[in-house]
Amino acid sequence: MRLLIVIGLLIVSNIIMTFAWYWHLKSGNTHFPVWKLILISWSIALFEYAFAVPANHFGAAWNIKPFQLKIIQEVITLLVFTVFAITYLKQDFSWNYVYSFLFILGAVYFAFKK
Repeated sequence: MRLLIVIGLLIVSNIIMTFAWYWHLKSGNTHFPVWKLILISWSIALFEYAFAVPANHFGAAWNIKPFQLKIIQEVITLLVFTVFAITYLKQDFSWNYVYSFLFILGAVYFAFKK
C-alpha cells in the first residue's frame, strides 16, 4: 500500500511537471515571449513540488531506496509524457519507442531485484 501511495504522488507530480515543461509546444502556444513562458511554467511547476517532495520523503521513510525512487519516477515520467505527447501535442507513437520503454522497464526489474 505504501508503494502505491508513493507511485500515486509521483504520477500527480509528473502530470503537473509535464504540463509545466511542455504545454507551450502545442501549436498556437508558441507566440509567447520566452520570459513569459518561463514564468508561466515556473508557476505551474511550483505545485509539482507539493507532490514530488512528499513522495520521495515517504518513500525513503518507508525503506524505498533513493535509486529505486528515481527509477520509479523516470518510468512514470515516460508514461505520463507518452500520454501527453499523443493526446495533447498530437504526436505519433512508433515501435522504436515501445522497444526503448521495454529496456527501461528491464532496468526497473534489475533495480528492485534482491
